Amino acid sequence: MAKGYWIAFVTVTDPARYAGYQQHAPAAFAKYGAQFLVRGDAGETLEGPAFQRHVVIEFESKAQALACYRSPEYQSARAHRDAACTANIVITEGITT
Repeated sequence: MAKGYWIAFVTVTDPARYAGYQQHAPAAFAKYGAQFLVRGDAGETLEGPAFQRHVVIEFESKAQALACYRSPEYQSARAHRDAACTANIVITEGITT
């Protein structure tokens, strides 16, 4: 089975409010077995709009990644994030070998 990946590009516009998201989101990620592969500000945008933060999270499957995103735990955290940043988030399936 292919792994699932959550890929996010984020620019924080209200750091104090975003801190609420950072406080609540880890519960959802832990519940769904998320493994952070990339989480930081050191990206270099070569094409497209630039974002401050770049995040890649691995899950056991795409279904697991979607379940995490749709979970009550994550949606509660997301309520803190919505007014605190701009974000592009994609959930996709990895390559099977």
